Amino acid sequence: MKSVEDFLAHAVALEEDSALRFDELADALDVHNNAEVTEIFRKMAHYSRLHLREARDLAEGRTLPHIRPWEFEWPDAEAPETPMVDGTHYLMTPHHALKLALDSEIRGRDFYQGVADKTENPRIRDLALEFAGEESEHVALLDEMLTRYPRPEADWDEDMDPPVVVD
Repeated sequence: MKSVEDFLAHAVALEEDSALRFDELADALDVHNNAEVTEIFRKMAHYSRLHLREARDLAEGRTLPHIRPWEFEWPDAEAPETPMVDGTHYLMTPHHALKLALDSEIRGRDFYQGVADKTENPRIRDLALEFAGEESEHVALLDEMLTRYPRPEADWDEDMDPPVVVD
């Protein structure tokens, strides 16, 4: 990333994608009456929106570049902080939800730290380190929360009456 505007465009997209995905997951788990996990996902979407607001505030008065989806400088196909859908299950427990959130926060932190490590622009470095620090706080919070939710039994996903989908 060559400019602060490039960095902020990435930060806005990253946080927006994260919030949207957490909301989608919350909606999906809500349909299955998995209230505890729904609440965790809603809280994570809220945290992403707080970070999104911060990025947008920093971008105020600047013209951010329009970056096409395939032109973002992500390590993978999706924004780094976007939780992975394939890690979900309608019977998932809070432990699973927190692990999924933890993984997304670690990837977000690592992305920002990587930007800070690679850039030659001191303002981008400062912003990236600030964002990485905030993601590190989220990682620590999730690690602490995980201590309250032990790993579930091996048969946690057994459902004697699974949902039926009719085409």
